[in-house]
Amino acid sequence: MKTIILNQRKERDELMSRHYLTRRNNQDNESLLNSHLIKLITGPRRVGKSTQALLMLRNKNFAYLNFDNQPLLDAWDANLVMRMLDDVYPNYEYLLLDEVQNLKAWDLWVSELYRQGKNLIITGSNAKMLSSEMATALTGKYIQVEMLPFSLEEFFDWNKLALHELKEEQKIETSVLLDDYLRNGGYPEAVASRQLARSYLDTLFDSVVWKDVAKRHNVRNITDLNDLAMYLVSNFCNLVSANELTEELGFSSVNTTKKYMDYLHEPYLFYYLPRYNNKLKLMKKAPRKVYVVDNGFVGAKAFSLSDNLGRLLENQVFIELLRRGYDSDKTMFYYRSRNNKEVDFVLRKGTHIERLVQVCYDLSSPKTEKREVESLVECAGELNCNNLVIVTNSAHRVIEKCGYKIEVVPISRF
Repeated sequence: MKTIILNQRKERDELMSRHYLTRRNNQDNESLLNSHLIKLITGPRRVGKSTQALLMLRNKNFAYLNFDNQPLLDAWDANLVMRMLDDVYPNYEYLLLDEVQNLKAWDLWVSELYRQGKNLIITGSNAKMLSSEMATALTGKYIQVEMLPFSLEEFFDWNKLALHELKEEQKIETSVLLDDYLRNGGYPEAVASRQLARSYLDTLFDSVVWKDVAKRHNVRNITDLNDLAMYLVSNFCNLVSANELTEELGFSSVNTTKKYMDYLHEPYLFYYLPRYNNKLKLMKKAPRKVYVVDNGFVGAKAFSLSDNLGRLLENQVFIELLRRGYDSDKTMFYYRSRNNKEVDFVLRKGTHIERLVQVCYDLSSPKTEKREVESLVECAGELNCNNLVIVTNSAHRVIEKCGYKIEVVPISRF
């Protein structure tokens, strides 16, 4: 066990020696570390959770355990591990537990460490950590920091450009980068090696499906699970329902489909956006729209005969809204009017509809503008909301229609 922990210390020190992009977030790291609460850093696999934790702890005396490590899991003995940590990291102040969800009954062990007064930072790639497992043993004992792939602003940071301070002579480079991000997404390792991005994301997608879903849940029919994942990534931004998916893919039961859909959400691979309705029962019955955590997965895995730029932009806006704290179960929805006109995103704050967001890649055609504006205005009337925006690839102006002012903004400003 001591050898394992010593090897992990070398791994930790090597990781700490690298240069990293400082991520943009609203968290005060010192305030977080000074809190007695557990610091839970969660999000998809390979988005930089471990890096964020290491950067938070740089220049601090901290111990490190990485549970994405089979020898550690195979030799697990909690009491022995704690003794060896004291030997390897004398008088440590903080304990970083990386990908802790891989340890069986991890929540009970973490709760025990919390009671012992350990200052804990833990990372995990499973949404279930924040529902059943975290809610039972650790209610009220943790602060969540959720991470996603690089935002557009961070992607520009990486390319040494300030997104909101661009100069006229950078116009061509900006356009190229915007298109690159739209098509290839923001996974840190894919951003660092664009020529290998699709190959890397292809492998990562399969790893999430097989390791984080199939293995964790002991899924026997892996072919069906993979078929569902491929169908969802190929139909991103479209409406899906468990009943239709069951029939389309020839699955054995609707319950199996629902279960697999939930499994694919747990590692933050897919999200399902409900249709807004004041009646919860009707909301639950309506089909949901499916989104994928990063546009790069679409290019790497989806079966497609076209570029789907409109849907890629819509998916990008969805992930940006998640990054801003909107919840696809509670504060963010899509909406269909009584005349079947649709608005892409209804943003709610408490009981109040805060904003309606429509997404349209190219608004230059009068026919397209008429369709998008009429849909937005009709939905605004039904939802009693006058804060309206259309996000485009590049257009920037104001449209006035039926007493409403609609702000048209490019994705770079949004």
